Amino acid sequence: MLAMLLVLLLILVLFGAGFAVKVLWWIALAVLVLWLIGFFARSAGSGGSRSRWYRW
Repeated sequence: MLAMLLVLLLILVLFGAGFAVKVLWWIALAVLVLWLIGFFARSAGSGGSRSRWYRW
């Protein structure tokens, strides 16, 4: 009985981790798309040169 409960708990943990990883991949893809849009749509600075669009 205890072994069956441990197996069910393991299945539940692995399913939850798999779902979380899948959600994180979708979030990473959305951030990448936003970064690419910001990279290509940045405005030109003074003198026609392109300025950095980030603040680091």
